[in-house]
Amino acid sequence: MAAEEHRFPCDTCGADMRFAPGEGRLVCDHCGNTAPLERAGFAPAPIRELDFQSALSGMPEQEIEEKRVSSCPNCGAEIEFDPDIHAIECPFCATPVVIGTGTQRYIKPRGILPFGLTEAQAREAMTNWLGSLWFAPNGLQDYACKGRKLDGIHVPYWTYDADTKSSYRGEHGTVYYETRTVTRNGKREQVRVQKVRWRPASGRVARWFDDVLVLASKSLPKRFTDALEPWDLAALEPYRPEYLAGFRAEGYTVTLEDGWIEARGKIDRVIERDVKFDIGGDRQRIHDIQTAVSDVTFKHVLLPVWMAAYRYRGRTFRFVVNGRTGRVQGERPWSAWKIAIAVVLGAILAAAVGYGIALQDQG
Repeated sequence: MAAEEHRFPCDTCGADMRFAPGEGRLVCDHCGNTAPLERAGFAPAPIRELDFQSALSGMPEQEIEEKRVSSCPNCGAEIEFDPDIHAIECPFCATPVVIGTGTQRYIKPRGILPFGLTEAQAREAMTNWLGSLWFAPNGLQDYACKGRKLDGIHVPYWTYDADTKSSYRGEHGTVYYETRTVTRNGKREQVRVQKVRWRPASGRVARWFDDVLVLASKSLPKRFTDALEPWDLAALEPYRPEYLAGFRAEGYTVTLEDGWIEARGKIDRVIERDVKFDIGGDRQRIHDIQTAVSDVTFKHVLLPVWMAAYRYRGRTFRFVVNGRTGRVQGERPWSAWKIAIAVVLGAILAAAVGYGIALQDQG
């Protein structure tokens, strides 16, 4: 199987066209020509879920593609590059990467969430976020915003659907109060003491889970990517390579099986909340939950992230922007001298307040 390559030359000047976020069309930065996404004879397939158990036994060849990707030696990101690129900085950690010639096999993406924000809009969101950081070095914002482009990356995710039926055993607690007489400082007082009356509880709950989302990449800390949520998955489009024109895509490094383990943890936490709600009462105890899971399906999807990785004073700092909502997350350095000044000012203020109180007491 040959590695798939998708190029979209401008029919006016021949330069490569790119997808324009928010416009739903391809544009040529060289001559300004535009073209709609629709191509003659092209009918995008609907977003179809794939059976999880069948995939574990072996994916059909029509669901597999080969991509030319290179692995970053620092963060392990698997990034797809254009054929004419041979060396570049990793967009995830700013480490120099030499592009190899090998290819790897991946499950094809079924859905894609196109970029909705331009680079300029993402940069503005990041700049505002950096400006709101307390105790950040003065030079960081200038360094991050001058002369460096943000990279538009389609980050891989798995989504899982599942039907669940759970039976449980637990206890239903009802809060009540008893009045007791106690002695405090030689005086007898009556106080109310909270008690809980427990009684056995059991039952069944059922829930259909749709699009349980799991990050399929290890390149970024999950605290960043989780904080970019929520994603408007209802706006997912059937995958078509035109959406990738001018952007990069990361290959998944979390396997389908490992992704399901994380998804199952999310599912179990929701079921536990359902069980507590079903038990009712003022307090709940859960002793056992037995869940039957069936009809598990999945799909590989790509979600848009604007990304910046900057080396500042020998360290790498990464910032990510949700390519649809503009939500920003990232690592931030601390300015030691700003913190020291704040501590000194705080001490001076505390001393001034103490001195004022002392004068009032003397008066």
